[in-house]
Amino acid sequence: MSKCWLHVFIAISVLLISGCNDRLDLEDAAFPLLGGYDLDEKNNLLTYVTVPEFSKSARKKTQELGVRAKTLQQARQQSDAYWPAVFQGRKMLVILVSKRLLAHVDWFRILDVFSRDAKNPLTCRMIMYDGPLSEVIYLNQQDQPFLPLLLRGMVDTKSGRSETVKTTFQDMHRLRFEKGKTPSIAEIRLENEIKLNGTALLDHQGKYADSLDAQETILLQILQNQAKHAVSLTLAIPGQAKRGPLNTDKLSFSTNKAKTHIKTAFHDGHFQFDLAVHLSIALTERLFPYDMHHKSTVLEKAIAEQLKKQFEGLIGKIQSHQIDPIGLGIHAQAFTYKPYKKVEDQWGRALSEANIHLSVTVTIEGVGTIK
Repeated sequence: MSKCWLHVFIAISVLLISGCNDRLDLEDAAFPLLGGYDLDEKNNLLTYVTVPEFSKSARKKTQELGVRAKTLQQARQQSDAYWPAVFQGRKMLVILVSKRLLAHVDWFRILDVFSRDAKNPLTCRMIMYDGPLSEVIYLNQQDQPFLPLLLRGMVDTKSGRSETVKTTFQDMHRLRFEKGKTPSIAEIRLENEIKLNGTALLDHQGKYADSLDAQETILLQILQNQAKHAVSLTLAIPGQAKRGPLNTDKLSFSTNKAKTHIKTAFHDGHFQFDLAVHLSIALTERLFPYDMHHKSTVLEKAIAEQLKKQFEGLIGKIQSHQIDPIGLGIHAQAFTYKPYKKVEDQWGRALSEANIHLSVTVTIEGVGTIK
């Protein structure tokens, strides 16, 4: 082969391999930033998308569309029929799922296209809504940011304060195969306006199990050793009088340091976990008079006692649902491998029968700028 023909062959090969054959112009594409998945009364799959509108003549900044389909790929094809552009899922920020959908085993399989098609993003925030998704998708709050940006901002900022969890699609996909820990996702509700409600707990099959409010989510993340930065908690202190309708028996504090040590053992056919929680705190609010100079140690014990009750309530809720959002199964696998291996497929039940002992110590490091 002459050099001339060789150069022609190389040039044609480069053009074919360059990836330009599937080029899509921006004006011919629509980029939904939110995908919503729900079931109707007859358990038919409903899919929703929210797409930003850039046209100057458009009255609304967003367009919403809902279709009924068997699969997400079929839903995408049906959505294309209503749009003067081709849907591209690569910019999606939020995956919103209804509580009704999460009541079914293996609902996560309908999102298979996100894993299989490499053009889809894996960092979408997973959020559960307690109600029909159409209530949120078509809400169109004029004085609020664009819905996908509002939801993503809620999850990112509140998870930074440990008041909810930032679980991405990739995290959910990984936890499907993790037998020692169950997943949890952010939860929203509609109370005239959209409100971040805390965290939805799921079981090993991905089904909805229970919900945690913001304070319970903070406690959960302390047990997970994932409480980020300083977190804020409010407690009622027994023995302090309430005055009228005001809750003057309460105090609030932020944590300077939160650490949980977990010891794992297996005795008499049961797993045993000893959780030692230590918090270094700074008081940020105290609604009752108190002699901090002489009785700070008494107050530390009172705070520790109230925290212990709340931690035990959270652990009781976890054991009653046979779930493990803390990840104690991972500790059991690491330190008691042989007994864990025998029950790893029924880890939720094994954890519900486990002996979990909890101790809490508190050190007050700051009381603010006044006595």
